[in-house]
Amino acid sequence: MKTARLIFAGLLLAGLSGCDAGGDFSDLQAYMDEVRARPKGAIEPLPKFQPYEAFTYSAASLRSPFQPPVKIDLASQKKGSKDIKPDETRVKQFLEGFNIETFVMVGTLSNEAGMFALVQGAGGVHRVKVGDYLGRNHGRIVAINEGQIDVVEIVPDGEGGWLERPRSLTLKERS
Repeated sequence: MKTARLIFAGLLLAGLSGCDAGGDFSDLQAYMDEVRARPKGAIEPLPKFQPYEAFTYSAASLRSPFQPPVKIDLASQKKGSKDIKPDETRVKQFLEGFNIETFVMVGTLSNEAGMFALVQGAGGVHRVKVGDYLGRNHGRIVAINEGQIDVVEIVPDGEGGWLERPRSLTLKERS
């Protein structure tokens, strides 16, 4: 047992003798001298980043180039009339400042004064009656019933005349 202790102590001394404190550290000393010689306080400025610029795809409403063009028969196209035209002298109503596509019929009200429709859009729910105007294309409400609002719009035909275009807003029930 005494011999095992002596062998263990000998191996321990042999292992510790490899850790010589008087080794050559010239490369480490050269690197430390180089670091100390650098100018102090010279920090590179942060790179300038370009702000993000949003891109709006403006051709979304155009015909897809991968679809064949639509052939329009100009002879069968409806011609406008010089007799039909919007009344530019009347005072515009509030709901004429918005596209008719933004409105949804959400209900009806009726009393002794008549039937009213409730349309949602333009930031809230609005009560309209027959004769009111709706949308940017001079859309006049001509009929209101339980399930829909009938509107007649006056739109230009592209050749100096005007066309009456019927539209309907149907009741949107909760889903």
